[in-house]
Amino acid sequence: MNHTYPKTEKLKRKKYIDLLFSEGRTVTKYPLRLVYVPVKDLDVPLQMGVSVSKRYFKKAVDRNYFKRILRECYRLNKELLLNDLKEPYVMMFFYQTKERLTYQEIEEKTKKLFEKFVEKN
Repeated sequence: MNHTYPKTEKLKRKKYIDLLFSEGRTVTKYPLRLVYVPVKDLDVPLQMGVSVSKRYFKKAVDRNYFKRILRECYRLNKELLLNDLKEPYVMMFFYQTKERLTYQEIEEKTKKLFEKFVEKN
């Protein structure tokens, strides 16, 4: 499996982001949350965005740190998602707690979250 996070997989289009927040469904594995929606007109099987709330981490340095970790966890474990997708999806990956979990804890929770998503769909 190619462990990359190319530009084509990054969620950037406002149309898809708005669609996520209006019609998206959710899978949660505390403190991570995955909001997703199937999209018909997507060229790649999956587009992913990450978000860390300013409510939990006031400093941009801290938010950026956790966003980097989320992107890395996605990049290394995306085959869990891609192997079982039947249609293209747009997803947003959230970190929702004030707790400062370690990279290993976040990666473990990411794997469980992705497995939960695969079971649900």
